[in-house]
Amino acid sequence: MFIDTHCHLSLEDYDDIDQVIDENRNAGIEKMIISGCTKGSIIESLDFSHKYDNVYVTIGFHPSEASFTTDDDLVFLETKLQEKKVIGIGEIGLDYHYGKENILQQKNLFMKQLELAERYHLPVVIHSRDATRDTIDILKKFPDVIGDIHCFSGSVETAKEYISMGYYLGIGGVVTFKNSNLYQVVSAVGLDHILLETDSPYLTPEPYRGKKNSSKYIPFIAQKISNILDVSLDEVSKKTLFNTNSLFDLKDNL
Repeated sequence: MFIDTHCHLSLEDYDDIDQVIDENRNAGIEKMIISGCTKGSIIESLDFSHKYDNVYVTIGFHPSEASFTTDDDLVFLETKLQEKKVIGIGEIGLDYHYGKENILQQKNLFMKQLELAERYHLPVVIHSRDATRDTIDILKKFPDVIGDIHCFSGSVETAKEYISMGYYLGIGGVVTFKNSNLYQVVSAVGLDHILLETDSPYLTPEPYRGKKNSSKYIPFIAQKISNILDVSLDEVSKKTLFNTNSLFDLKDNL
């Protein structure tokens, strides 16, 4: 049994959501945690959580939304945090890949959402792209907040710094790519600090790279981690479920 701790589910990307849910169940994916990171996707993700018993959500405004997110949007976000199947805030963070023109807006939005996480005692899902030092420096201002570094792709040293702050590392399909060095991180940190994710519909693992991703491919990611650490697939399943439940407090829902 597996949980996909970070994916995106949308009618824009998938023609038949019922079929996606059924395929995931058949692949041993007991639960999915969808990330709603724009106002529209937050509303859509919450609708899916109402319809499907195995769907949970994290909600927050992605750094790409920093230039457009208003105080009213943050009020909207805060009201939606009250919903039962909202289990975290995210994905939130910093993204400097396309430039730093709105860096102050990104940082401001990031910190306001971390303040919400602190206030409501919710874990966060962090998006950090080409912004590692600023991300870490801001997170250190909120020592009571913990979470998941979504789609981690940094160095062993960076991984250990996040872990020392109480964060888990989201490992997805990239670990299966031939040119990926993520195996070094997995080897160094072991299973205690890893969560499984797909980031679907993106970053499809081998041997399906190039096709649309889905939570049903989580077992391929788990198998790669199993091979790297020379442990059984069952051990990867049990430990990553334990980690997920510890962070997102899903114990009562399994």
